[in-house]
Amino acid sequence: MTTVNDQHAAAPGTDLLSAHPVFGRLARFGQRVRQADRNHPWVLDTAVVAVVFVLFCVPDLVRGSATGPFHADGDSPHQHRIAFTHLALPAMLAFQAGLVLPLLWRRRRPAAAFAAIMAVFVLQWSLGAALRADAALLVALYSLALHGSLRKLAWACGAMAGALALVAVELSSGVSVGDALFFLFSAAIAAVALGIAVRIRRAQLAGLRERAARLEIERDQRSRLATAHERARVAREMHDIIGHNLSVIVTLADGGAYAAQAAPDRGREALLLIGETSRQALGELRRMLGVLRDQGDQAAEFAPQPGIGDLDALCTRIRAAGPQVLYTAAGDLDQLDRGVQLMAYRIVQEALTNTLKHAGPDTRAHVTLAADPTRLKVRVRDTGPSGPDRAPAHGATEGHGISGMRERAAVYGGTVTAGPGPGAGWTVEAELDLTPDPTGGPT
Repeated sequence: MTTVNDQHAAAPGTDLLSAHPVFGRLARFGQRVRQADRNHPWVLDTAVVAVVFVLFCVPDLVRGSATGPFHADGDSPHQHRIAFTHLALPAMLAFQAGLVLPLLWRRRRPAAAFAAIMAVFVLQWSLGAALRADAALLVALYSLALHGSLRKLAWACGAMAGALALVAVELSSGVSVGDALFFLFSAAIAAVALGIAVRIRRAQLAGLRERAARLEIERDQRSRLATAHERARVAREMHDIIGHNLSVIVTLADGGAYAAQAAPDRGREALLLIGETSRQALGELRRMLGVLRDQGDQAAEFAPQPGIGDLDALCTRIRAAGPQVLYTAAGDLDQLDRGVQLMAYRIVQEALTNTLKHAGPDTRAHVTLAADPTRLKVRVRDTGPSGPDRAPAHGATEGHGISGMRERAAVYGGTVTAGPGPGAGWTVEAELDLTPDPTGGPT
């Protein structure tokens, strides 16, 4: 018969004991205690001293321990008697204070606290007196194992063994030395083992907290890097779309305004080309903004992107603005990866835009693409501006366009060089690596 408890049985591997509500409440109580201890550490130290005093000092004060002999019955029919030294009340209070009060700094100075209690303990037993407050020595040993250095703990264990041997000798009249040492050493080993176990557990928890904090920082850093990378990618795309099309539109508008009176048909043709270029730019902007709104890989995958097959239309638009563009291609370009085709298209687009912007409408440009099984080479060379001043006019400083081309080529392990070509022109050369990456991405 299935009971309600069977229906709510924990999943395999679940610790039923730790999942009990009582342990949950104890864990929350422990967290509050640790938080209060971090805020007021002296409170817990004082509480430990108070507990030790109540449990081990008060009984001696009330019953007058150490005022008479201690009787121990052995296996033999004879009764053994262990006689301890009688301590007056002031002396008892002094020894109890020496044993208990050093526990106030057991966490801040564990070695000093243990040494002080050990000194009082040895002095007390050298006088033949026994006190219940001697349990404070075990508390100090536990604190040294928990908070002190392991090197000092080794010395403390040696001193503890010597002190316990002294106690065993004092008890030899009623208990055999071997039995006394077994009991005393067991108590000391338990205190050390407990302290080391708690210390290891705290170190593990501290390591887990540090790892969690480090992972959180790394997550935030990755998020910021991904955001910066995406912003840079969008900036490159917007620069390519807007910069290229506006350059063409401005050149067509200037040429149409100049030819409006002399050749109205050319002016009308320029206006039609401006409208066509504007519509194309608007379409590309809409596709880009659509990808940003969807923020998904699937949207980016199905968003139409230009490729090498669109270079003919690109060269046609540039020719309409005035420059003479010659486009030649070699190799199986249509079989290239879509990402490689987009890279090549953007590089050619940026290079021709710079040609139109800096060399003017009267220049000549030669676009060459050559692909082999391992490399794709792209070259755009222009003849520079016409007229008496035929110095290279692409600018002395490198702008965002060339740096964007280099960033695009670096994705595929490629390089881009730009500079004055033979004569007065300007040359942009890019080389992309087509070797497959074993990790599954571009090299």
